Amino acid sequence: MDNHVNRHKKILVCLCLTLLTFIVFWHVQYHYFIHYDDMLYVTENRHVQGGLSWGNVVWAFTTYHASNWHPLTWLSLMLDYELFRLNPAGYHWTNVLFHIANTLLLFLVLNRMTGAIWRSGFVAALFALHPLHVESVAWVAERKDVLSTLFWMLTIYAYVFYVERPGIKRYLTVFVCFSLGLMAKPMLVTLPFVLLLLDYWPLGRTPFTTVEGHIYSQKGEACHHRVSSGKSTVAHLVVEKIPLIVLSIFSSILTLFAQKNWQAVVSLDAVRLDYRVANAFISSAKYIEKTFWPKDLALFYPYIMGIFSPWRIMCSFLLFVGISVVVIREIRRYPHLMVGWLWYLGTLIPVIGLVQVGSQAMADRYTYVPLIGLFIMVSWGVQDLLSNWRYRMQFFLLSSGLIFSILMVLSWMQVQHWQSSITLFEHALRVTKGNYLVHNNLGVALFQDGKSDEAMVHFAKACQIKPDYYDAYNNMGLVLGSQGKVDEAIAHYYKALKIKPDHPETHNNLGVALVSLGRYNDAIVQYTEALRINPGCAMAHNNLGIAFANLGRLHEAIECFKKALEINPDYDDALNNMGSALARRGDVRNAVYYFEKALQLDANNAMVHNNLGMALARTGRYDDAVLHFREALKIRPDYLEAYNNLQTTLRHIKDAERSTR
Repeated sequence: MDNHVNRHKKILVCLCLTLLTFIVFWHVQYHYFIHYDDMLYVTENRHVQGGLSWGNVVWAFTTYHASNWHPLTWLSLMLDYELFRLNPAGYHWTNVLFHIANTLLLFLVLNRMTGAIWRSGFVAALFALHPLHVESVAWVAERKDVLSTLFWMLTIYAYVFYVERPGIKRYLTVFVCFSLGLMAKPMLVTLPFVLLLLDYWPLGRTPFTTVEGHIYSQKGEACHHRVSSGKSTVAHLVVEKIPLIVLSIFSSILTLFAQKNWQAVVSLDAVRLDYRVANAFISSAKYIEKTFWPKDLALFYPYIMGIFSPWRIMCSFLLFVGISVVVIREIRRYPHLMVGWLWYLGTLIPVIGLVQVGSQAMADRYTYVPLIGLFIMVSWGVQDLLSNWRYRMQFFLLSSGLIFSILMVLSWMQVQHWQSSITLFEHALRVTKGNYLVHNNLGVALFQDGKSDEAMVHFAKACQIKPDYYDAYNNMGLVLGSQGKVDEAIAHYYKALKIKPDHPETHNNLGVALVSLGRYNDAIVQYTEALRINPGCAMAHNNLGIAFANLGRLHEAIECFKKALEINPDYDDALNNMGSALARRGDVRNAVYYFEKALQLDANNAMVHNNLGMALARTGRYDDAVLHFREALKIRPDYLEAYNNLQTTLRHIKDAERSTR
């Protein structure tokens, strides 16, 4: 009877968790991609947009793109593209579904380990609804967070089954789930450490686990040590984790190599070790503060050296010492406090900044798994604190309802900020100071929205905050170039290159500006340098081909277009340029092939229709040429060249008709 009742309770908890999470995140279906990493992961990633082809699957397992090795994340995004193309709603819903799955698995695994339905549900609800977790769910690029956490939960679940009845098949299930998790995000490297913590509590496998201070449910049943098949020595428990630890070490080395290869690791010259240690204490304390007071959450918190006041460092240090003293002192009576605290600290280690990757001081997404430790401390700790109070049930019900309601409102509001790049970046600027990266990214979003003058204001502000911010100078060059101020654009590109000479995008953009001034040889120098730094840049190969073609060096131009198309076979500009170069060289039949292929990718390109029309006319296919000239004019009614070509072709047709009479 009790099992039947408990089963219904668990089903009720699962339904409530699903419903509440859905309510908080349903609005993401109206959100767009964000101009911050979503380009790397989806909108400008030709491999993802190529879908689940064999070549793209191989790429997923062999690339360090976006400074990580996470093939499973790439495969999940490719599958999304197969299903939704570039409709962001589908990608957002996938993240939400993963988040719901993680929430349910967290509840089920905690319940299986402890037997505590309501406390496990409380932890899962905090995980599902906390505003700090919005970033991991509402941001498409953070697919790696929600996907890797799915395998984190599955690994623990499989481990619990293994503990209940040890065996090679069950251990292999743990190993496989853990391996898949590492292939989604290397954040899982700390999971073997967490499994050792769980061996102590609630699994009760260690020889020094005591039964002192049992946690009781509202009906009085014991709620831990319920799945262990027996105690083991510490040595045995550690040896048991060695295969998982080896995987963690391998993943850590691979990740460090990938991040260095992507130039994402910040040197000690750029950020000193003492700053890193100070920031580690401050940001870890800040996460705790934001857990209990989730205010002023932003996409990016700038890492600004020299702002760490001694009192702030001391307060953070004392907070950690104080909590550590309490949990150590109470370890025998309340082991869950130590487990929760070490879960929090241990899982933060890969992202705490001692090895600094990127320019952020901290990030909300880094708390997705670590906060579970704090939630366990709160859920079980409050029960301990009030275990003898007669009104504890009423208090738990009222306080839980109030907490969940507040969290839902705050998270729903935070979700709204993620609707678009502009709403997200504007919010970040309201709640942070000195945020040069957000100024820059907001400028890019405004520029793409056609608001060049507003974009320039934010690029200038970014450079004012961080004078060596080469990305902002590069972007100012792009805006100035689009406004026809080419000389000013070139000056800004040179400023960017003075700061970072090995920036391939700036060399490429400078080349484009030089071409617009007819300085083709100078442009060739810049494109060549861009390709020396990044040989896989299809755009630079294409642009180099354009420069060669303008100098009449058609053979070299064709070779460049070939290289661009080898890198990206669906590069419509390169296909069009290849067709034009072949047509100029007299190879009109092959030119027609490339123009037609370009139109298969973009049927609304007036220039390609005009170029194809000219090529067809040269082969004597005047009627087909007329169709393409008219299509070009339908797309661009003011396209004078297409109009003149149409009139010339129509005259040829009339002359041919007269000659046959």
